[in-house]
Amino acid sequence: MPKRQLHGLVVSDKQDKTVVVAVERRFTHPVLKKTVRRTTKFHAHDETNEYAVGDMVWIEEHKPISRLKRWTVIQGEKKKRVL
Repeated sequence: MPKRQLHGLVVSDKQDKTVVVAVERRFTHPVLKKTVRRTTKFHAHDETNEYAVGDMVWIEEHKPISRLKRWTVIQGEKKKRVL
């Protein structure tokens, strides 16, 4: 079975080798028929501490690395930083 891949925004990078990624999903509400946005946060392993808050990343399922980490960062786009 293939591993799931999700696309999200890094919202925290304070932990060592870990980033918190917010993944947004959209669906139509069954009663109201409006498009609803829901956000889920995933802890993902970032071996090189490469990504920072604001970067867009792809994460992939992985065997448990720690109590909360079950995902790894596979690629991403860095946000333009103004110095």
